[in-house]
This record gives sequence, structure tokens and C-alpha cells, in this order.
Amino acid sequence: MPDALTLPGRRSASPRLLFGLLMCVALLAMDVTQRNQIAPLAQALWPGPQAASGAGPLVLVARGQIPMPDNTPAAHASSLLALPAARPSTLLVFWFAGSREGAADVQIAASQFDRASQQWSAARWVVNRQTLGEQLGFGVHRLGNPVAWLDRSGKIHLFVVVTGLAGWAASRIVHLRQSDEGQSLAALSFNVVRVLPLSWLWNTSFLVRTAPLPLKDGGMVLPVHFELGIKYPVALRFDASGEFLSLVRISRRKHLLQPTLLMLNQSHWLALMRNHQPEGKVGAAETMDSGQSWSDLPDLALDNPDSSVAGLTLAPGHLYLVHNSSPHSRNALDLSTSADGRSWSLAQALAHGTGTAEYSYPALAWADQSLWVSYTDQRRRIAWQRFSLPVGAP
Repeated sequence: MPDALTLPGRRSASPRLLFGLLMCVALLAMDVTQRNQIAPLAQALWPGPQAASGAGPLVLVARGQIPMPDNTPAAHASSLLALPAARPSTLLVFWFAGSREGAADVQIAASQFDRASQQWSAARWVVNRQTLGEQLGFGVHRLGNPVAWLDRSGKIHLFVVVTGLAGWAASRIVHLRQSDEGQSLAALSFNVVRVLPLSWLWNTSFLVRTAPLPLKDGGMVLPVHFELGIKYPVALRFDASGEFLSLVRISRRKHLLQPTLLMLNQSHWLALMRNHQPEGKVGAAETMDSGQSWSDLPDLALDNPDSSVAGLTLAPGHLYLVHNSSPHSRNALDLSTSADGRSWSLAQALAHGTGTAEYSYPALAWADQSLWVSYTDQRRRIAWQRFSLPVGAP
């Protein structure tokens, strides 16, 4: 009997399959590269106080760990959402948790920081893959990276990465909107809006990670990235009710991902990015026209060990960035500050360890006159810190 590899037709099957896959990847990349969709011009919204007569050092107010769901040994990728002053809670935090990253039991958890008690609530599950799959009409193998946003009507929107049987590189971004069950954490639930329509190949290979940039018109810009062979950042525009409007590629480089957006002024923004190259630095790009077009900038001087960053601008000349500062590991997490987005100095050492210690995937928010930071602690829990700004600071 002849060897199976020499049977007629078998020789060319593998090369044909490989060629077909390569063509799909090339067409998908070309599709996103060439089809920028321009939305009407809008200006960004300052999240912090406007007046700034001078900056001083941050003052640590409190720190700790956010309560985990019972019997849940792993946690990762938190997202902070500041709430209006009229609500009883200052913040909501979302993250994914389970037995391990990518496991079948992973769900999206949430906790809230109560203004009266100044405590985090017990965590509860708000999204699971079974219910999500039923709403979507297809199976969900794993989910992660929740990112939250509050629309003009006060509804919470949640953007979540989901996969089928393939890995994270074959992910899609699912858009969820808060149901009408109530505003309390106990009543919080979500309905699927849709899978974001980002490419013709089943909308795959897009992931979300960092917080949106709010706009004066009530809408926002959501930073996401493409990841299949090459990696590059993309900005998605939404209106005040959460309707998807446009897609614009941020960088022409092919090794940058997980962009975080910071304002220099209302139409001049920076995107700072995780760098997938060895010996990487924090990647950078800018827009001068409110995100309608972007240009690459030289990397920052800050080391980036292929790790996520989170940025926030409180007022003109007062930019903050949480990043891993060790060149080869995630065992050092720092908060840096800048006046122009190019030159950065250490504002606060957040968490430092040795060896395989990991502090990663940070999030930033401004709420109740405080700067809040959350981050993954050893992939087992979500840690948080709260800072006040001295009189005269933004």
C-alpha cells in the first residue's frame, strides 16, 4: 500500500490549505487597513477638574484587594467605571475570573465602591458564557477583557472579548447593554446588542482591553486592536446612545496593541500602546483632528515588557500612565506623570516584587476627586489604590 502522503491529490492539499489561510489573513488585514470610516468631528471631554495652578505629589488614601467571588482562584483584566455623583456608589469594577484564564468556568464579575461605607461590595457574576452564547446564537468557548462605559441616558455598556474553539487571536468583541432590571449591583444584568462589525471574516481577531475616551457630544472612542499574525491598534467611534459609527486604524506599525487614549487638548490625542517587540518601549501615535486620522510617533523612553498600559488625562498638562517599568518582566508596576505625553517621570511606585511576581493589566479612573487604579495581582486577585491630589493640583 502506498504511503498516504503519496496518494493522488494529497500532495497538494496541504499547500493549498496553507495558501488559502494566508490569503484569508492577507485579505482581512487589507480590509481593515484600507477601510477607515470617518465619523463627524467631535471633541474629547476632560474627565477631571479644569483648573490647575500647579501639581504636587499624589497622596495615597487607601489600598487593598477587591472581594473575589467564592471559590475562584484566578482573576484578570479589570475595568473601572466612574459613576455620577447622585448614585450611591462611586465606582463599578468589572473583571474576568474563574479557575484559570481561558477556562470554561470563567465569567465576568463586578463589585461596587459604596460612598457611604467607603467599602467594596461582595462580588457577583454579571455575564457568563452560557447565557451569552444563547443570546448570540453560537457557542462561546471563553470570554474575558470586559471594558465598561456609561452612555448619555445612564445605561452601562460592556464590551467583552469572546472566542469559539480557537484562541484569543480568533476573538470577537461583543457589545452588551444594561437591561432595565435596575441600577443596583444586585439587579445588574446585560443584554447583547451585537458582535461589533469590524471585518468581513466573521468579525474575528479584534480584542478590547482599555477604557474609552469620552466625547463632548456624549459619545466615546473605544480603543481596540487587531491580532492575527500582525498586531495593530484601531479606534472605534460610538454616539451618545452607544451606536457604532466608524473605525479608524491608529498605527501603521504591526507590533502594537492594547492602545490607551489620552488627551493633550480636545482634538489632539495620544495613543500609547503595548509593544510586542523584544526590548520594546511604550509605542505612541497621535491625532490632531479628534481621531479622524492618526500618525505614528517615536516610542517613549519607558520600557514595555510586552504588557498592557493604562492612561488618563485629568486636565491640560496633567497626564497619568500606569505601566510595567521592568524591561523583561511584570514584577514592577508604576504610575508616571507627564505634561506633554512625551517625557514622563515617576509619580508613584504601585507594586514591586521579585522573580515571577506579576502586577499587570492596569485600569485608571477619576471619581470623587480621586485618582483610582486597579490591576491584576499575581493573576489571583484584583488590587486597587486610591490617590488624592494636593491643593493646587488638577
